[in-house]
Amino acid sequence: MRKVLISGAGVAGEALAYWLRREGFSVTVVERASGPRTGGQAVDIRGVALDVMDRMGLGERMRAARTRMRGMSMLDGHGNELFRSEEHTFSSGRLDGEDVELLREDLVAMLHEATGDRVEYVFNDSISTLEQDEHGVRVEFERGGSRTFDFVVGADGMHSSVRRLAFGPEHRFSRYLGQYLAIFPMANFLGLDNWQMWFRDEPSGVGGAIYPVRDNTELRVTLGFMSADPVEYDHRDVRQQKRMITERLAGTGWETPKLLTAMTDAADFYFDAMAQIQMDHWTAGRVALVGDAGYCASPLSGQGTSLALVGAYVLAAELGRPGADHASAFAAYEQRMRPFVVLNQALATENPGGPAREESVERAKHSISLDADTSVAP
Repeated sequence: MRKVLISGAGVAGEALAYWLRREGFSVTVVERASGPRTGGQAVDIRGVALDVMDRMGLGERMRAARTRMRGMSMLDGHGNELFRSEEHTFSSGRLDGEDVELLREDLVAMLHEATGDRVEYVFNDSISTLEQDEHGVRVEFERGGSRTFDFVVGADGMHSSVRRLAFGPEHRFSRYLGQYLAIFPMANFLGLDNWQMWFRDEPSGVGGAIYPVRDNTELRVTLGFMSADPVEYDHRDVRQQKRMITERLAGTGWETPKLLTAMTDAADFYFDAMAQIQMDHWTAGRVALVGDAGYCASPLSGQGTSLALVGAYVLAAELGRPGADHASAFAAYEQRMRPFVVLNQALATENPGGPAREESVERAKHSISLDADTSVAP
């Protein structure tokens, strides 16, 4: 039985583990965190990615967990309503569509449970070195010990260690998109009932979004700021990141002071630059990348989760194809995924400061077939 090591137990890693195990591989997942990660924002599953979830038998559960937004309001920096909509939201698009928005942590939990006890998980650890030869990949782990696998897949996000070890430093592939976002939970002090509120202070370029989750008992808050140039910071230093957000949004009106106070004490906290990963190749020898590690589209695209789910499915399908060696499987994976990635990454830059056009989203989310023998018109 061929052995695969996946770095990262997020959406891409969990989905890939499921499909590779279905294809008959022995699968190990290594994750730096102590367990499946919680927190984060609501994510979208659209188009072909919905078919991936259905093929996993998770479609019904996914749809039951979807958010139930009734609409959204857009406010200025002082809390004055500029406009409202009961037809769409910036985060999920049209409210009467088939696409599904749900919390990232709920999706990760579903995928993790779907792998059951058929996948080996190694938490609180990560890869420190990779050495390839014609027979496999020898992996050294940070907490000690080494093992050899037939293949290694980096599903470890935009700051992928696997990508750095196998392809080179991050700055060669990262394309900054001009802003930073922080995400954290807090109590629903506004009493929002399935309603999103977005705000933006035009002079300063800061703003954010608030929406209720967990039957309106909790808020997920997004705060962000624009910056023409990248800001230097440690992506693992949470205190530094919270100070940066507080300094940038200081003086902003409406409920911003309460949001910043809640952020200071928030245990679950995410902060990062809005950026894309753009690479000429996602495979090197016996190492491959999937999801954000290889082709992060950024949250601005709304398609990162769908890219991860579809990429995992396609990579597993090609590796599991009868008689295929890893070189031909990796080449087919790249050939099938490249047009899909290009169209979906373009959504993040089509309309700076706002969502992409509905026509562009419709085209991008359906621009690949899960069946290799069926083509999709560009």
